[in-house]
Amino acid sequence: MKNFLIGDITKMYGISQDTLRYYDKAGLLPFVKKNQAGRRVFTEDDLGYIEVIDCLKRSGIPVKEIAKFMDWCVEGDKSLPQRYAFMVEQEAALEKKIIELQAQLDFLRWKKWYYKTANEAATEEIFFKEGTRQVDKKWRKTYLETIKPES
Repeated sequence: MKNFLIGDITKMYGISQDTLRYYDKAGLLPFVKKNQAGRRVFTEDDLGYIEVIDCLKRSGIPVKEIAKFMDWCVEGDKSLPQRYAFMVEQEAALEKKIIELQAQLDFLRWKKWYYKTANEAATEEIFFKEGTRQVDKKWRKTYLETIKPES
């Protein structure tokens, strides 16, 4: 089985050495062995764990929760129910986050269209209800109609 040093892992996954060292100290890498010189040595088997840790971290899961998950992985089959439940829970949380982010992106795109149109008109007053600085709701509807996919 091929072995990898920390520098190899940083190149493969784009994770800094400092981050990997932090992960080790935080208990995320209980499977990693050290050689006689005290350097972390990763095996091909460890690469799957690194991918899981990277995905969970990028998903916004706190390090303490990832460490608990990694402990379950090391425990083996007896922790399969906990690991499955964890993944179900994290999937639901990530899906919720995606929906929230999509709503924010949709609003940002509406405002981008608003400012582009206002810039072209050299004023945003074209959007206001007469005698106010309130944006007339018809403009949001107009925007939404411009982005609808054609059937």
